[in-house]
Amino acid sequence: MNVFRSATLLYLLATLLSGPAEAQEFPTRPVTLVVPNAAGGSMDILARLFSTHLEALWKQPVLVVYKPGANTVVGTDFVAKSSPDGHTIGLVVTSHLINPSIRPNLPFDTVKDLAGVTMTAISHLVIEATPSLPVKTLSDLIAYSKKNPGKLTYATAGSGSSMHLAGELLKTQTGLDMMHIPYKGAGPAYPDVMSGRVDLMIDTLFSSIPLLDTGRLRPIAITSSRRAQSWPDIPTAAETVPDFAVLSINGIVVPKATPRAIVHKLHADFSTILALSELQTRMAELGLEVVTMTPDAFDDYIRSQIAKWAEVVRVSGAKAE
Repeated sequence: MNVFRSATLLYLLATLLSGPAEAQEFPTRPVTLVVPNAAGGSMDILARLFSTHLEALWKQPVLVVYKPGANTVVGTDFVAKSSPDGHTIGLVVTSHLINPSIRPNLPFDTVKDLAGVTMTAISHLVIEATPSLPVKTLSDLIAYSKKNPGKLTYATAGSGSSMHLAGELLKTQTGLDMMHIPYKGAGPAYPDVMSGRVDLMIDTLFSSIPLLDTGRLRPIAITSSRRAQSWPDIPTAAETVPDFAVLSINGIVVPKATPRAIVHKLHADFSTILALSELQTRMAELGLEVVTMTPDAFDDYIRSQIAKWAEVVRVSGAKAE
């Protein structure tokens, strides 16, 4: 028994001592950065920005790999089932927080199979209206809905997206009566909203700014809890509906069994590159505001958001495509 205890203590001591050493040497070979979307768009550009700066920091190649499908599920599943050594990391967005509730047959457990490294950025969503709709504020919209039940429609880039669930949350908190019209991406939706075939749209503020600037769409409210730096004149929904808040997020995850020393090394290195002024400037051009979190804080945020969206899905009956 004493021999067994001594061997166990020696093993634990060796494990504790090897963790920091392992992290100090990380990475020891090329790192794969998984993008759970098709090439093109802001996530692709963001991944390549990260790749460039991490390669300079690590002196190792960072390979950007695209694994689109099932609203980011395919790519995130690849990360969850990868070797837990830090050499495969994944980008996640808000759908990562929604999928556990709206997709009951996920091939992985979001909390048990993945660990958060850090949030990297947030972007703002905007509720916008066709110019012919006689509303200018969220209060106007709620009043119009009550006078015209069953008439309003709103477009999003797809079922199960953060935009879709933002709309459903708004409906549950305000009593807004509006029908969801999902599109395969935001691009096909814009002409229908501008022409008035669809009344409203919820999309990223950055993508909408050219249309808002020219009056082809009218801003109603930002879904974030604070006003956007890029367009501070648009009020938040929370200014009318207290506690309403929906953010579009970007973050980094790794397989759950990844040693914590490596998780913290990844967090520190991402924090280093996210502090670079040139990276922040380029991200701002993509409509992204840099926000970082410790691994534990990001894990807590993921759990809290999963619970939040589970309730929205339960109440609204929202379904994925």
